[in-house]
Amino acid sequence: MRIARLFGPVAVCSLLLGAGGLPLHAEEVTELRLALRDHKFEPNEIKAAAGTAIVITITNNDPTPEEFESTALKVEKIVAPNSEIKVRLRALKPGRYEFFGEYNPDSAKGVLVVE
Repeated sequence: MRIARLFGPVAVCSLLLGAGGLPLHAEEVTELRLALRDHKFEPNEIKAAAGTAIVITITNNDPTPEEFESTALKVEKIVAPNSEIKVRLRALKPGRYEFFGEYNPDSAKGVLVVE
């Protein structure tokens, strides 16, 4: 609080954000891609580094919708036919995080491996 009184809120924001307006310690992000084809995830195993935020882009190439679901990741998201979505995940600890397609659970299966 005292710094804000001495320098004003704009100066404090500039100190915290840096000259470009971005955080000085921007979080590292791992970007991954998945495709749905014939009610299967391709690839069915994806990998990310532990401690980094993750963005998974999922492209549904099928003519029917699918729901990307993972109990371990606490995610449920519909992917409309012939469309694309992004699933954003916080940084994860090392482990295997299974996911599946709610509408085709026998064929649409995969795992996110965090190392």
